[in-house]
Amino acid sequence: MKWQFDSAHSSLTVAIKHMMISTVRGRFGGITGELDFDPQAPERSSVSLSIPADTIDTGEAGRDAHLKSADFFDAANHPRITFHSTSVKKTGADRYAVSGDLTIRGVTKPATVDVELLGVVADPRAGQRAAFAAKTAIDRRDWGLVWNQPLTNGVLVGETVKVEFDLAAVPQGQAAAA
Repeated sequence: MKWQFDSAHSSLTVAIKHMMISTVRGRFGGITGELDFDPQAPERSSVSLSIPADTIDTGEAGRDAHLKSADFFDAANHPRITFHSTSVKKTGADRYAVSGDLTIRGVTKPATVDVELLGVVADPRAGQRAAFAAKTAIDRRDWGLVWNQPLTNGVLVGETVKVEFDLAAVPQGQAAAA
């Protein structure tokens, strides 16, 4: 069954070390995408996600502008971050490893996301609703996000980005009602 992500009820957050000691968190908005998902056979699923790079919000306007610039996401030239799955493997009860191609800043590399199916329920407006929690960690340098500044104790911006998704989806034919 074809599903569509409900961007009003989905979120993508990122966390990265600042000055090697504290953690800065950010959020992307406007997630869109499609999911071919059968609750009876989730391992046969496929997913495509698209995230507008210019929606990064860390709560600090100057930092957000820097992240959108050519030093990081280069959102003017690479407006979307995308993920297209290539395989889904069951790893436990309602848990899956979803592998695919992650594109950031025009660079495509393989990535694997740990996904938990939180459930599928009746939705009075959309017929059904499915929810997923997912997380992964990536080395930002692999996607050309290499800007940094050396410090006596390391670097200003950490290299590992922790990524967490909370995704809600509704059947495509019912998406407009949701």
